Amino acid sequence: MNILKIISVNISEKKGTIKIPVDQIELNETGLKNDAHSGKWHRQVSLLGIESIAKFEHQAGRKLEYGEFAENITTEGIELYKTKPLDILKNDTIELQITQIGKHCHGDSCAIYREVGNCVMPKEGIFARVIKGGTLKANDVLQYFPKVFNATIITLSDRASSGEYEDRSGVRIKEILTEHFLKVGKEIKFNTIIIPDDEYLLKQHLLQAKEDNVDFIFTTGGTGIGLRDITPDVVKLMLDKEIPGIMEMIRMKFGQEKPNALLSRGVSGLMKNSLVYTLPGSVKAVNEYMPEILKTMEHLVYMLNNLDTH
Repeated sequence: MNILKIISVNISEKKGTIKIPVDQIELNETGLKNDAHSGKWHRQVSLLGIESIAKFEHQAGRKLEYGEFAENITTEGIELYKTKPLDILKNDTIELQITQIGKHCHGDSCAIYREVGNCVMPKEGIFARVIKGGTLKANDVLQYFPKVFNATIITLSDRASSGEYEDRSGVRIKEILTEHFLKVGKEIKFNTIIIPDDEYLLKQHLLQAKEDNVDFIFTTGGTGIGLRDITPDVVKLMLDKEIPGIMEMIRMKFGQEKPNALLSRGVSGLMKNSLVYTLPGSVKAVNEYMPEILKTMEHLVYMLNNLDTH
């Protein structure tokens, strides 16, 4: 269990200045009451670990006080800069969602930078927004919960669903996603489904995934022009917002050398809080589509959660 101990809570009324330790802080929907950085944005609360402060004290040549890096909350127990956006810090009363790791250094507008010529906050400080408010003080604890993503993979195939042959394209999507999330240090869980090319069953599973707030929905199969190829037609009607550029780019990229790639009718888009992608039903196509999809997937997740990653 990852526990974060609160060492100090700090406030300043003016941006660019050190924060002063106080007995307690009040967290609300705009961040910290009476703090200069509060507001309806994604960097409401700043946190810095004493693990990071200790490394900087040698460079500064003196003992550093809590709040000198303009952090609202000084912590101990976790190397905060190794966390990820959308991870959660919480206890029985408070919940914070991590929104950004590090920041752009403002140089001369920062008090500690003017003294030392450097600052640890841009590299190892993190920012969060308040999901559930309350009072926080020194010696309180927060528990760290990494964000766990969820993906539903739906294979549409009359023959695979009847057991005539083993599904390979759905398995390959899962393999590629597993490898990618392991590489970026994030966790993902899967729900894999095999159904015939049936409009009613596809709708039911899509609606269930939507209700469950699944992060990603991948379908494989049924993107051609056969009588039972119904996947894009069903999915497109259920999307709240289509993102046409992804599939258009993939078709054009591979269609330049292999014109048959232009015949796939795959679509992508947003269904409530779920990103949806419809892929052809072959391992070869999955191997072509997935690397292109992964290039924009993280940014789309951040956009969906109102995180400014520019």
